[in-house]
Amino acid sequence: MDSLPDAIVQYILSNVGNAKDVASCTCVSKRWKDSMPYLKALYFPRNLNDNLTGNHTSESIVRQMVSSVFRLEELVVYCPFTSSGLSSWLSLQGVSLKYLELRMDNLFEQQICNDNNSKLDCIGAAWNLESLKLWGVLMIHSPKWKTFQKLRNLEIVGARLEDPALCNVLKACPNLTHLSLLACEGLRSVSIELPQLEQCKLDFYGLGNCSLSVVSSKLELLEVQGCSWIRVPETKCLRNLSIANNSGRVYMVDFGKLVALEFLSIRGVQWCWDAISKVLQLASEVKHLYMKVEFTGDFEVLLPFPEIDFVDFFNTHPKLRKFDMHGAMFAALCQKNSLKNVDSRFVIPCLEETVITVRSPLNAEQKMNTLESMVKYGKNLKKMTVRILDMKSSHSSADDFFQEICRFRCLNRKIVSIE
Repeated sequence: MDSLPDAIVQYILSNVGNAKDVASCTCVSKRWKDSMPYLKALYFPRNLNDNLTGNHTSESIVRQMVSSVFRLEELVVYCPFTSSGLSSWLSLQGVSLKYLELRMDNLFEQQICNDNNSKLDCIGAAWNLESLKLWGVLMIHSPKWKTFQKLRNLEIVGARLEDPALCNVLKACPNLTHLSLLACEGLRSVSIELPQLEQCKLDFYGLGNCSLSVVSSKLELLEVQGCSWIRVPETKCLRNLSIANNSGRVYMVDFGKLVALEFLSIRGVQWCWDAISKVLQLASEVKHLYMKVEFTGDFEVLLPFPEIDFVDFFNTHPKLRKFDMHGAMFAALCQKNSLKNVDSRFVIPCLEETVITVRSPLNAEQKMNTLESMVKYGKNLKKMTVRILDMKSSHSSADDFFQEICRFRCLNRKIVSIE
């Protein structure tokens, strides 16, 4: 590298971001050391404290390195720090920062310190941020932020939040296009109104009874976990939708027309049938459907799915290419009268792949009739995977079921596989 011009050396070394690598580079030569101020990004790992000697702390090292850079654009800090330390770093480089990622580690801060100048408040100094990611956040009071006009991406992972605090945070970020709130608890009612929002990922811990409203005319992707009431009135651009509730029930979904929807996933232990039928009705244009809901029922009683007409279902979802269904949905398509409307004119036009999870050997004949109908009328079907999951082999009808499924596999060897 000695033969390279200074500008090229500076450009190459500016891509070294890890703090330990940067420290190593400064020891190589004076020329390399003089190139370090041109760094654009700095990353401080969790184990920065390891092998430190003397009076050095991770916080002092971060300050020393941050202060030596002319114009820092990206800062990632996973090692421990205080609000005063963060405040000093951002006072030096806050204006130039575009990307900031912090491991806050202050979930229990309220119990152990009364620092008025909290870590969250300090972030307001980086008002030119385009992306902000926070880990381990306690946000029960609204941070003292002004408006982040340039912020497009906000990610909060592992947090305890209160509704008013989150509301004020979102107001301070009016131009977000990407929002992720993952492994968050404490929320009861969430309202998101962001006109530029394109992708929204929400994962709420707790009882699964949170209510959610999302308003954005540009929304393309929505993933929700842990909500019982969901309202999304503007859905003309929505292409990917995933709704899950692992702890509670899904009582209500209120969406606009899902004319652009390509992928739909609904998961959970129990959904009200009105919510299931409504979302399936709205998703008539869907191309990939994933269903793993175990039971229906409006209250405590867990009920099986009602009978679903085989012909009507596929006629109302004519563009369906991949269908992944688990126990309850498959059982609903295998009821006594599910195939009553099948005739020679019926066809499943676009279905190419299906994955079917079977958990019970009961009604083997009806299940086999449904599988055979999917193969017969699915003119473009290329792959069918039948997954046997947690089935009690001691059941008296298990032998008959396996005999039939193996026969079906042999007759359709090019298409059907059993797992």
